Amino acid sequence: QVQLVESGGGLAQPGGSLRLSCAASGNIFSITTMAWYRQAPGKQRELVAALNSGGSTNYVDSVKDRFTISRHNVKKTVYLQMNSLKPEDTAVYYCNVRGLGYEGLDFGSWGQGTQVTVSS
Repeated sequence: QVQLVESGGGLAQPGGSLRLSCAASGNIFSITTMAWYRQAPGKQRELVAALNSGGSTNYVDSVKDRFTISRHNVKKTVYLQMNSLKPEDTAVYYCNVRGLGYEGLDFGSWGQGTQVTVSS
């Protein structure tokens, strides 16, 4: 099994910054993709940013030039630096990690979610 522990959410003012972290542990042989999703009340969960093992990134248009996804391979941790926050960024943020376990089986795991609220 793979466990993900998120941290770093909270309250920020418009224009402010927050940094989310998600640490993976457990039966992990290799990680292929680390990503952040978010779900606002009454809306579907959407992909915010993704980072694959080759270093390629993908962002939803609404966060481009404001959010940055990065990873620390040894720590098996993915980060989301969120700058110039807007009220519409308010949501529960979930990390998602996909890869291979030691038995060669694919896995995909979700974090527990962390609330981000942007309000004055």
